[in-house]
Amino acid sequence: MAKLCISWQEKLADDKGLPKVVEITDRMSKRWGTGTVVIPAPREVDEIMRKVPRGKLITVNQIRSLLAQRHGATIGCPITTGIFLNIAAKAAEEAAAEGKKDITPYWRTLKSDGSLNEKYPGGVEAQAARLREEGHTIEPGRGKKPPKVKDFERSLVKG
Repeated sequence: MAKLCISWQEKLADDKGLPKVVEITDRMSKRWGTGTVVIPAPREVDEIMRKVPRGKLITVNQIRSLLAQRHGATIGCPITTGIFLNIAAKAAEEAAAEGKKDITPYWRTLKSDGSLNEKYPGGVEAQAARLREEGHTIEPGRGKKPPKVKDFERSLVKG
């Protein structure tokens, strides 16, 4: 019988023929401008997230920029990059639940404005707790806006 449910770690490992660089079409250009967009492989997003050391942070836009540079594209795809951030986070938690210690520190990846990601395992509360543990100050969210890391720009990785 076929396996019905694949793990997050298996989803992370499945490159599905990616990465690939494609021309930005007319429909996409209204949002993204002209040029090319790289659709990354899930493992590439995870690999960048893994390199963020304790006490440092990275934003999704920084990840997209790094991917675009790596592949000579104009931009990194915001949609697939966001999906792969979440797969990497869920794969990390799955690995931790299996007793693995070397997991992707996904909680160090923030939205472009420094806010926390409600889609990560445990929501913003779990991400905030891990970030506080690493010395960051979390500002409460306002209205529908999620909490964010105070002065997050000071802790961003360079490069």
